[in-house]
Amino acid sequence: MSRIGKSPVELPGGVKVEIQGTRIKVTGKKGTLERTVRPEIEVEQQDNQLVFKPKGGGRQVSAYWGLTRTLVRNMVAGVDKGFEKVLAVEGVGYRAAVEGSKLTLNVGYSVPVEFMLPAGIAAAVDKANNITISGIDKEQVGQTAATIRDIRKPEPYKGKGIRYSDEHIVRKAGKSGGKGKK
Repeated sequence: MSRIGKSPVELPGGVKVEIQGTRIKVTGKKGTLERTVRPEIEVEQQDNQLVFKPKGGGRQVSAYWGLTRTLVRNMVAGVDKGFEKVLAVEGVGYRAAVEGSKLTLNVGYSVPVEFMLPAGIAAAVDKANNITISGIDKEQVGQTAATIRDIRKPEPYKGKGIRYSDEHIVRKAGKSGGKGKK
């Protein structure tokens, strides 16, 4: 039994759900998301909540049950409130700028790196060089943030690079200038 799959998903006001077989369409004030769920899981709308039921038993079906419930909950939260990730750009001379759907990063390479934002994703840069990635699809927001972070991962000696705002970089000590052997 999946403990996650058993709990229903509450639908906030203004969120509409259409269920057509294995296709689920969630519409809210921020937009619309669609997803095809596994055929092993049945989704029903009861009053103001979604209930998930497995068809059959087994370990794999139980895993799909919890996964499906979490994915649909993320869809509901996304169209209602949206998701965002904040990246911090650290380093002397490191800068970020956004023009439309193009993110330009000056992060220590000989030329600026231009990153095209996918459809449905917005980015904003504040004065402290923090990049805020936002959108309604949690998977797409997380993947976009991870791709941007991969452009210049934080290094452990000075901490330069692009990191998540809540990420802690474990610093390493540099080389010590001890006496060598003769």
